[in-house]
Amino acid sequence: MLCRRIIPCLDCDLGVPEGRVVKGVEFEELQPAGSPPELAKKYYHEGADEIVFLDITASLDRRETMGEVIEKTSKNVFIPLTAGGGVKNIEDARKLFNSGADKVTVNTGAIRSPNLVDRLSNRFGSQACVVAIDAKRRPLKEDEGGDKSVIPTSSGEVWYECSIYGGNEFTGKDAIRWAKEVEKRGAGEILLTSMDRDGTKDGYDIPLTKKISKELSIPVIASGGCGNPEHIYEVFRETEASAALAASIFHYDKYSVSEVKNYLENRGISIRKVGPLDL
Repeated sequence: MLCRRIIPCLDCDLGVPEGRVVKGVEFEELQPAGSPPELAKKYYHEGADEIVFLDITASLDRRETMGEVIEKTSKNVFIPLTAGGGVKNIEDARKLFNSGADKVTVNTGAIRSPNLVDRLSNRFGSQACVVAIDAKRRPLKEDEGGDKSVIPTSSGEVWYECSIYGGNEFTGKDAIRWAKEVEKRGAGEILLTSMDRDGTKDGYDIPLTKKISKELSIPVIASGGCGNPEHIYEVFRETEASAALAASIFHYDKYSVSEVKNYLENRGISIRKVGPLDL
């Protein structure tokens, strides 16, 4: 496997001037964490491999604000920038690319119109099309086994349901089957977030991440639940995830990106060293 990546995530509330980074628990109880461009610059200098920006409010009147955030960030940060939230069509994606984004993520827009994945991949290349999946664990009912991807866990057999609109609406769509579909449609990467683990600092959802990363040939970014470097080590040791996304441990200075990378390297995980970290 290629070197694993460490990716800080900036959940952006663009309802305030210039935007702000926030962090919550299970997509709720949001707390401010800082300025998007300043945090991105900090993580760049600590050796982050990429940075993900997600517009968690994603309303039309705030779309230009995300472009401004990416444009400002790209002047000082020279690693891949991924932006998403509210991307519904080619033009939405084009604006983000023109602002300096290297990749875009789609979730709600893709589930509402699956051929959006095909169009983005064909127009900008699969490497620039990331499909975000926000998945919620559901207990398996007796009549659901035939149309769900069943995953055994310590609490019994479960399946995972896709959500949209920032976790505010559930779709009935099976997350594993959806991941396989978007791979066929041309997605170049999956950003997989466990809603049950988001912000809990209890560690990544290993059964979910293991299942999807094993069955797909495209890279999978594990997201949701990171509380310390051991959790990142665990997800890399137990699954085929190519990257780990984290927020809280970086935003509140519990650990730096470079500390996490040193921890992983000392335990035999092959990680990238990029940018200022090499200096």
